[in-house]
Amino acid sequence: MKGPELVKLIDTTLCTACRGCQVACKQWNELPGLKTRQLGTYQNPPDLQWNTWTLIRFQEYEDKDGNFEWLFRKDGCMHCTDAACVKVCPSGALFYTEYGTVGLIKEKCIGCKECIAACPFDIPRYDGKTDKVYKCDLCLTRLRADQQPACVKACPTGALTIGAKDAMIRKAYARVKELGGDASVYGDKFVDGTHVLYVLPEKVGVYDELPKHPRVPAAIIVWKDFLKPLSLLAAGGVLAGSFLHYIIHGPKTPDDDVNTKEGGA
Repeated sequence: MKGPELVKLIDTTLCTACRGCQVACKQWNELPGLKTRQLGTYQNPPDLQWNTWTLIRFQEYEDKDGNFEWLFRKDGCMHCTDAACVKVCPSGALFYTEYGTVGLIKEKCIGCKECIAACPFDIPRYDGKTDKVYKCDLCLTRLRADQQPACVKACPTGALTIGAKDAMIRKAYARVKELGGDASVYGDKFVDGTHVLYVLPEKVGVYDELPKHPRVPAAIIVWKDFLKPLSLLAAGGVLAGSFLHYIIHGPKTPDDDVNTKEGGA
């Protein structure tokens, strides 16, 4: 059954970096903790990992007037409408859900890592021990039970909300208008839109690990949208030709080989 198209909205201006969403994600998905090293930042772990699907990024920022501020950003899968990871996945492990998000069936993952190379946001992470790739699925089991994702449920400030796509887009732009200045909405203008939107108080280029112009790699578009369909058509033509030959001439028999050899002699 087709569900409503959902979008998660992240208002970074309301984020206090409490990391409640990060902890809730680990708890709900039963993700183990691993030893990390202190790298001189409050951000921990230092990046997304196979066992960390949600990460609060801490960034020190000095504005044009010399004022210092913290920029906090929840990082994770953007759930693209035109998802490069889904395009390249050969096993069907990555798929579009009934909510428009991108799910992952880990049992189907063959560890080819094609999705890692394809993702314009550098999201999927590989675990060598299991030979599988992992990422956020926006708590698909919770959505199907009419529950909010664990990260949204845990957010104490309202920085994370989820709802129907049109409503979330309207809410995001209303918030940006309220903030003024360099505030902008991020996520609705590329890869046919994403199912995770940001309200950013600063220009996009300011934020670490957030691409200004994310795109599906051209090689993937050419292969998946043009060359692969043509190759399938060619393969189908070969099969159709073989079947037609069978219908007209019947199956090849051992006598055919003998007669051919004798005639050649």
